[in-house]
Amino acid sequence: MKYLYSFTWRNDEYELSRLEMRAFFKYDVEGNAVISDKKIDPSRSPYMHLRLDIWHEAQTLEQLVVLAKTIDLGTRTFKVHCLNNSNDAVEPKLPQKERQEMMRKIGFAINAEPDLDHPQIVLGYVQYEDRFYIGELHFAESVWFKHMQKPEMYSTALSTRDARAIVNVAVPYPEGLRIIDPCCGIGTVLVEAMSMDIAIEGRDMNKRVVWGSRINLRHFGFEPNVEIGPIEEASEGYDVAIIDMPYNLFTNISKELQQSIITHARRIAKRVVIVTMETMDDMIHTAQLTIIDRAVVKKGAFERQVVICE
Repeated sequence: MKYLYSFTWRNDEYELSRLEMRAFFKYDVEGNAVISDKKIDPSRSPYMHLRLDIWHEAQTLEQLVVLAKTIDLGTRTFKVHCLNNSNDAVEPKLPQKERQEMMRKIGFAINAEPDLDHPQIVLGYVQYEDRFYIGELHFAESVWFKHMQKPEMYSTALSTRDARAIVNVAVPYPEGLRIIDPCCGIGTVLVEAMSMDIAIEGRDMNKRVVWGSRINLRHFGFEPNVEIGPIEEASEGYDVAIIDMPYNLFTNISKELQQSIITHARRIAKRVVIVTMETMDDMIHTAQLTIIDRAVVKKGAFERQVVICE
């Protein structure tokens, strides 16, 4: 089966949204939609708006109407939703009258009971790149939004949207992987990972922020797996390490300690994703890591680089 995904993002999120797209699909596009054979829960991404499970495709609307007659919904009620509108962000955007006429034709073709208010299944219809598609529609839930207000907050912490995307960049397909955030701070990355059922461990050398991360994790119903201690004391055997580097602006950290963090990340993990306010390419190369991909993330006056290394 193939799947169509639509995306929405803010201007300052464009680079990170493309980086996440490349992680999931191995390529990116300039537009708002992607068709892939990869099945991803749209609620994982802060940028995915929906996923359409494609049941049928055709060259014309008339052909799609014929195919719609073969759809068997059993006793389930349904409604049809056209994705060619401003909210769903799939080009071309069609006038409301045209969308309604298309949905009417498809709805009449389906041998099942319609229910516009409380359907048991929502069927998505879309015209995309000169093809016509229909299938089951799944809208994303903004899970990250629920995590914005935490009991323990930190002014330079990643936003929940950014943290969620960075987790996806680091581990797009996490099954069977060991993951660690060895400089976890108040646990923003940990919360987003655990909310996606991704098993992750945390640690930090600062006792106060470790306590804060444990409070935050428990607040959202997650069992905190966070240790106190520097990355130098972390054991080996992880598949991925996600490191939001401490910042000189707020933390007294030397270049030597920064280098040590990166070097030990290389020691403990096969893949390292570094989030940094300054360019650290020389340190990354000194640690014998290769830069695979990168993006710039903006938060007000701050800019962070997200650097994928192996």
